[in-house]
Amino acid sequence: MRLKFGVFMAPFHPAGQHPTLALRRDIELVALLDRLGYDEVWAGEHHSGGWELIASPELFLAAAGEHTTRIMLGTGVVSLPYHHPFMVADRIVLLDHLTRGRAMLGVGPGALPGDASFLGITPTRQREQMDEALGIILRLLRDDEPVTYKSDWFELHEAQLQLKPYQRPTMPVAVASTISPAGMTCAGKHGAGILSIASYTQEGLAAVTTQWGYAEEAAQKAGQPPPDRAAWRLVVPFHLAESREEAISDIEDGVFHWYNDYLIHTLGAPGRQPVESGRALAEAMNSFGGAIVGTPDDAIASIRRLLEISGGFGCLLGLAHEWAPREKIERSYELMARYVMPEFQDTTSWIKRSHDWTLEHKESLMAGTQQAILKAIQEGGGPMPEGMQPPS
Repeated sequence: MRLKFGVFMAPFHPAGQHPTLALRRDIELVALLDRLGYDEVWAGEHHSGGWELIASPELFLAAAGEHTTRIMLGTGVVSLPYHHPFMVADRIVLLDHLTRGRAMLGVGPGALPGDASFLGITPTRQREQMDEALGIILRLLRDDEPVTYKSDWFELHEAQLQLKPYQRPTMPVAVASTISPAGMTCAGKHGAGILSIASYTQEGLAAVTTQWGYAEEAAQKAGQPPPDRAAWRLVVPFHLAESREEAISDIEDGVFHWYNDYLIHTLGAPGRQPVESGRALAEAMNSFGGAIVGTPDDAIASIRRLLEISGGFGCLLGLAHEWAPREKIERSYELMARYVMPEFQDTTSWIKRSHDWTLEHKESLMAGTQQAILKAIQEGGGPMPEGMQPPS
C-alpha cells in the first residue's frame, strides 16, 4: 500500500503575531506542500484561545485552492455541533466544485471548551451530536431522496442539495479520533475514514495499538463494509534536519513555548505540568514516538515503527507547527519529500535497480564504450590518444 503524506494545520500561531500575516503564511505553506508533492492538507476550525486562527476551514481551503493544483484539501475538522448539518454539506460540496474535486470533509465534536461555551453547547452532548449530524450529512451527499428529519437541535423538511459533489459518489470523509473510542466507533458506524489527531501524546499513541478494533466492531454492527486502513490518518509532528542534534536544537525553544504557553497556560490541558526544558521535551517526544525529530533516516525508522505498532495506516500527517525559524521549517518539509516519502511510495525502487545494475556492469560497459570511441578515431584517420590502444 502506497503511504500518503500530508500536513494537519490547527494551525498554531503564538498569540501576539500579526494574524493576517500568519494566515497568509499558512496559504504559502499549502502552496509549498503542493509543489513538493504532498498528498493532502487539513485545516481546523477554532473560535477561541488566540492561537488557532482559522474560523472557517472551507473559506481558508478555497483560498488555498487558488494557489495549488493537485494537493487534496480537507476540513480538519468542522465541529459539527456548531453547525446545521445541511449547511456543512452545502459548503463542502461548493468547495469540492471550486477545487475541481480536491475537497475532503473531516468532522469532529469540537475540541476547544471556549468554542462550545460561546455557543451554549453542553460538552457531554458534543459527541452524540457529531454522530447524529454526520449521518444526516452523508444522506444529503449520497442519496437522491430528500431528507426529512427532526432533532432537538436542528430540523430538515424535504431537504436536498442543489449540487451533487464534484467527486462521485462523494468526497473522502473522515472522523476525528483522540483517545476515547468515540471517534473510531463513529467512523466505523458511518463507513468513514479516521483522523487520529492525538497520536503525538503518550495516551494517543498507546491508543493507536488497540483502537482499530472499535472501528471494525462498529462497522460490523452497522452493516458497513470493514473499515479500510488506507483511510486511516495518523497525526504526528516532525522536524527534520541534516543531523539529529541540529533538528533538536532548531525546535527546543519553539516546542517549549507551544507546550507551556498554549497547552498548559492557555488551554489548561488536564494532567500536564509545565516543562523546564524544551530540549528535554523534544527528546522525550522523540523517544516514545510522539514526534519525529532528527534526520530523514530517523524519520524512515520512526514511520516503520508506527506502521508496525498500528497494524498499518494510509497517511502520515505532520502536525504543522512554528517551533523553528521559517526557513528551517520549509527545509524540513523538503527533506521529508526528497528522502522519506519515496521509501514508502515505491518511487525510487527502479532507479535503485538501474543504479545497482550499472554499478555491477560498469567495467564491461565502459570497456565497450572505449573500444567504440577508439574505433571511430581509427577509421576517421585521427591520432590515437596517448595511452590508448587501437581496437583489435
